Amino acid sequence: MLLHMSNSARNSQSTPLHSVSVAGVVVREDGRVLAIRRADNGTWEPPGGVLEVTEAVEDGVRREVFEETGIKVGVERLTGVYKNVNRGIVALVFLCRPESGVEKLSAESTAVDWLTPDEVSDRMAEVYAVRILDALRDSATPMVRAHDGRHLLG
Repeated sequence: MLLHMSNSARNSQSTPLHSVSVAGVVVREDGRVLAIRRADNGTWEPPGGVLEVTEAVEDGVRREVFEETGIKVGVERLTGVYKNVNRGIVALVFLCRPESGVEKLSAESTAVDWLTPDEVSDRMAEVYAVRILDALRDSATPMVRAHDGRHLLG
């Protein structure tokens, strides 16, 4: 018996789907970095979330940071690309500067704080702390890393 598969069925099985998220590493003049404690799991992370399909990348960063923290930011540069290999999420992380606003909680955050780099390392899981520490490097070249949701790979 000969079976035929349509091109669309063949393509849908072989084409991996990924979600794209964006995050802002917002750094004040004193070197402290904006962070949130997520409402859904209690972890500390840089503010960010899923990029909307019709949204420009930088607009998504500004929107996510403002929604989660109340801070309006200017987006400066891409500092890293991080892939969660287990969940198929690619995160684009950008260095940002605060422009205006006052810290506030949202439905997605139970705390908003400005952390030192040492506090970032103490409070955040490795896969989130590295995003901030990479952004604080004085390098024009973005880092590209993979992780399993908990630990960096390779």
